Amino acid sequence: MTNETIDQQTAEDGVWITTPEGDRIPNYEATFPDITEGQVVSGQVVRVDKDEVLVDVGYKSEGVIPVAELSIRRSINPADEVNVGDHVDALVMTKEDAEGRLILSKKRARFEIAWKRIEQAAETGDPVEGKVIEVVKGGLILDLGVRGFLPASLVDIRRVQDLDEFLSQELRCKVIELNRARNNVVLSRRAVLEDERKEMRQAILDRLQPGDVVDGTISNIVDFGAFVDLDGMDGLIHISELSWTHVNHPSEVLEIGQQVKVKVLDIDRERQRISLGLKQTQMDPWQQVLESYHEGDVVEGRVTKVVTFGAFVEILPGVEGLVHISELAQHHVENPREVVAQGQAVNVMILEVDADRRRLSLSLKRVADGVQPEPRPDGAESVHLTPHLDLSEDVFKDDGPSAPVAEVPDEPEAGVESDESIAADEADLTEPGPGDSDGSPPEPPPEEPE
Repeated sequence: MTNETIDQQTAEDGVWITTPEGDRIPNYEATFPDITEGQVVSGQVVRVDKDEVLVDVGYKSEGVIPVAELSIRRSINPADEVNVGDHVDALVMTKEDAEGRLILSKKRARFEIAWKRIEQAAETGDPVEGKVIEVVKGGLILDLGVRGFLPASLVDIRRVQDLDEFLSQELRCKVIELNRARNNVVLSRRAVLEDERKEMRQAILDRLQPGDVVDGTISNIVDFGAFVDLDGMDGLIHISELSWTHVNHPSEVLEIGQQVKVKVLDIDRERQRISLGLKQTQMDPWQQVLESYHEGDVVEGRVTKVVTFGAFVEILPGVEGLVHISELAQHHVENPREVVAQGQAVNVMILEVDADRRRLSLSLKRVADGVQPEPRPDGAESVHLTPHLDLSEDVFKDDGPSAPVAEVPDEPEAGVESDESIAADEADLTEPGPGDSDGSPPEPPPEEPE
């Protein structure tokens, strides 16, 4: 070898090295890339085993990715994650372990890349996209390169009953909470959907006016009412606007997914809230009273409650009137339970109709024997068979089975009622004056000729 050749090789910095014996040999180490722990490197998958994957990253030995470092998913099959020939990014965990191996992590490389992307999305408000990989208590887990948690309440605008239907779906969500120290990412798909529907909601608000009757779908039921999806925006039916009759809980009259027709009662355009009414689209039983009944009419009804100052009688569904204790019988009555019992079917006379306050004053004692009540305007079956008609069974032979007579509980003897129960009744209702539920005096009965 000439001096010129040696000088040329020496000039090739790092390619040749001199051994302790003075021999010059190629510097193979210099041909390997400079790798440090924590660095993200790229390579090609050369082998896939059940517990690890080998990757050629151009180093002196293949890098090893243990199965636990392949994916953020749990209990995976390496063959489902990568194939021989795939190009992957991996983070250098250990440059040389006890066996001289280069230990890599594919999931940590994805984590570092993904975290930067998620941080940027959180700053700008842009959505991120990930695949649902698990359904857990309280929500969903999305694969964003990191594990992102999507609470159940933020999966959709309306509450989702079955989270399993989202498994393996790609979802777009906004980042609402980010904590690098805890590797915690909280997401909201609802925020994305609300942004998409914002223009639609504004169009709905611009279109609707108080008094409009619209169709909707029950989207949620709560103790104080029900929410109705108006094809892009929810409105609230307060429990007091559900029915003309008393409702203990909205679930008594509605169920999620039910199609309803509602009336727009009020619109708060600034707060984007719509108040709806369901009972306003139904027949008002009080309107039936005003159209069909008059003062002096005898009507049928059923005793709904007995109190110390009288008894309440329902003459139509949702319409009750008060029979004051002074109107229960011709004789003096100490305890209303001497005369009537809850659930008893009775005929009563209408003394007064107060349409403005929706109050009825009724009388039991003014109903003469044998007087037939007015026909029911709602077409419903009579609450009882009119007594003392002395009709044979032949009258009803062509009409099918007769209506059952309502069972009337045995009336307690006068004075049997305990002081505690009477005190409870008085606590429930403040005693009005004789005549009606508001304390107006009744018209005196006509004097009988001597």
